[in-house]
Amino acid sequence: MPHALITGANRGLGLGHTRALLERGWTVHAAVRDPGGADALKDLAEGGHDGELKLHAYDARESDAADRLAREIAEPLDILFANAGVMGPDAQGFGEVEYEGFLDTMRVNVMGPLALAQAFADQVARSTLKVIALQSSRMGSIEDNDSGGRYAYRASKAALNMVGKSLSLDLKDKGVIVLVLHPGWVRTDMGGPKGLLTVEESVEGELDLIARANPAMSGRFFHVNGEDLPW
Repeated sequence: MPHALITGANRGLGLGHTRALLERGWTVHAAVRDPGGADALKDLAEGGHDGELKLHAYDARESDAADRLAREIAEPLDILFANAGVMGPDAQGFGEVEYEGFLDTMRVNVMGPLALAQAFADQVARSTLKVIALQSSRMGSIEDNDSGGRYAYRASKAALNMVGKSLSLDLKDKGVIVLVLHPGWVRTDMGGPKGLLTVEESVEGELDLIARANPAMSGRFFHVNGEDLPW
């Protein structure tokens, strides 16, 4: 049975990925800030699928969260999906960005995924698929930025993209494939009701990319439809 670790698994895309992999018979380690309050995951744990769900406490804001999580998970991980992220503070326009909100966004969206990769790289390398997936955003593309604003969120996703590229080089000898993914504009709490894709459509697209991951794809920035995005 293949194994996956998904952060931010209690809602939106994280929950969608958890549900899809459980239906495919995977063991899914679902990492959330408050396992006791993760009612949607508890419903999934009750069955109706061929997989196995394991809940873990994880807060990307805590500097030792990834290392503590690694002490709870011993088996090889076919997929490490660093999905947890934040949009950042409401005030992100020019002239209104505040220091602490910007740093908090970077802490969750950049340092969290990097810490996970450092903590779990060897377990990913021992698996069959050997995939680290980073949930990025097209808003992290410098070339594609034609509207400005959203300083904290845009900067955090651009930094995450650079982390993904470096990971693809540093982990190449281990056989680990690093995918930097844009899920599309999805109808979630973060994406809003006007999104162009359902959670299910986005999840299927991302899982398709992961399923056909190969060394030539490592360190590239993919749209959920499979197209390469500009840095």
